[in-house]
Amino acid sequence: MTLSTHCIFTRGNSPIIAAAIHNGHDTRADVDQHLLLSEKEQRREEDPVTGEWTQIAKTQIVGLRSRFEVDLNRPREKAVYKTSDEAWGMEIWDSPPDEMLIAESLKEYDDFYASLEKLLTEMLTQYPRLLVLDLHTYNQFREGPTGQPANPLENPEVNVGTGSLDRDYWGPIVDRFISELHHYDFHGRQLDVRENVKFFGGHFSQWIHENFPRQICCLAIEFKKFFMDEWEGKPDAFEVESIYRALRSTLPGLREELEQL
Repeated sequence: MTLSTHCIFTRGNSPIIAAAIHNGHDTRADVDQHLLLSEKEQRREEDPVTGEWTQIAKTQIVGLRSRFEVDLNRPREKAVYKTSDEAWGMEIWDSPPDEMLIAESLKEYDDFYASLEKLLTEMLTQYPRLLVLDLHTYNQFREGPTGQPANPLENPEVNVGTGSLDRDYWGPIVDRFISELHHYDFHGRQLDVRENVKFFGGHFSQWIHENFPRQICCLAIEFKKFFMDEWEGKPDAFEVESIYRALRSTLPGLREELEQL
């Protein structure tokens, strides 16, 4: 295990990696003293419980810092939110972040991607191909706690983002994951799992595919927050565990497809 102030890298014996880069909530003191956001506002845009879900895999990447300090899923020049336009219209700062604060946050960003490259390169000496499950969550009650939920036709329970991968090459992995998760018995029903409906994947998956196009497949997996009260920040423990089990059920099939490539 490699532990930094902003991320945990746990190396295991398997070609499948689970990542939760938006799991974190902590912020540095110099960031915290300038944030205008309440705890609830901050948590609402983070990805709670995704760190728990990474335990499906033996190799895990778990973020500890809030995306409001540095967003590891955006390009470097956009990794520190500077204006409300970059953060869902939310007023983040009491005054614009200064160069020193931004530089310190970008150092964390650079350290993360250097550590990620080291981990993946080392693992590729053991396995010919790797699969990264990039776990995220997204809100469905943007109009407020009493507002209407987002249109389910455009907001699946699980969105699998594959916008930056070579679909011709990695297609069997994508199709197997969607099929396995969709056909899992989820409380006597099937989850609504679709590809590239709401999200196509962020910078994290794009970086992996640009640097390791035929060696590593990264699926950007977004769970709609049907498993929690997103405005109160309260997850339903039973639903969280159920999603964990559903994700874990896909691993044997994914390992099989990975070995057949």
